Amino acid sequence: MTKKEPNPIDRHVGSRVRMRRMMISMSQEKLGERLGITFQQVQKYEKGTNRIGASRLHQIANILSVPVAFFYDDMPGGEAAAGFGESGNPVYVSEFMSSPEGLALAKAFMKVADPKLRRRIVDLVEAMVAASATDAK
Repeated sequence: MTKKEPNPIDRHVGSRVRMRRMMISMSQEKLGERLGITFQQVQKYEKGTNRIGASRLHQIANILSVPVAFFYDDMPGGEAAAGFGESGNPVYVSEFMSSPEGLALAKAFMKVADPKLRRRIVDLVEAMVAASATDAK
């Protein structure tokens, strides 16, 4: 018997729950406690293994201080909701912001006030990527 793959929408919503939870530095245990469920259930929601019902999603949105629509933003294959014909963020942005390293990097980068220094940081990272691509060949 094969294991059923999570629905892409459930995975996306779960990844947005994880991203927001990490943005506010809340543990899975704490979110589970506030929801009256175990952290394992929170893990299953975040992976998309278990679907999040409408009332539960509303409860999560209130706890994480975001509108319910936040969990559907930037959904792959979805229509752009940005208005004025703008498209949402590419999938890699959501994936980056859902990772612990991406979130830590974004938080640290936003604390750099000097625009010239921020530009130099971007240049440094781009140079590192170019060097690693050259080394890989």
